[in-house]
Amino acid sequence: MSEIVAADQLRLLIERIERLEEEKKGIADDIKDVYGEAKATGFDTKAMRSIIRLRKMEKHHREEAEMILETYMQALGMA
Repeated sequence: MSEIVAADQLRLLIERIERLEEEKKGIADDIKDVYGEAKATGFDTKAMRSIIRLRKMEKHHREEAEMILETYMQALGMA
């Protein structure tokens, strides 16, 4: 691969990453707006974030995490 072709390919890759980063920022701003709307409506955004995190997990991983949390809470006298 010639140096010119490699430089062009590198430039194109960098530009693609920059465009994707800009799109990612836009999406992050949109998500922030939705959380703001939820908060203004009276929803607990911390609880919503927890639920979203849990929904991303596979069922067996979620159950394992819940079991560990329950075990720790019992050990600390919180349950």
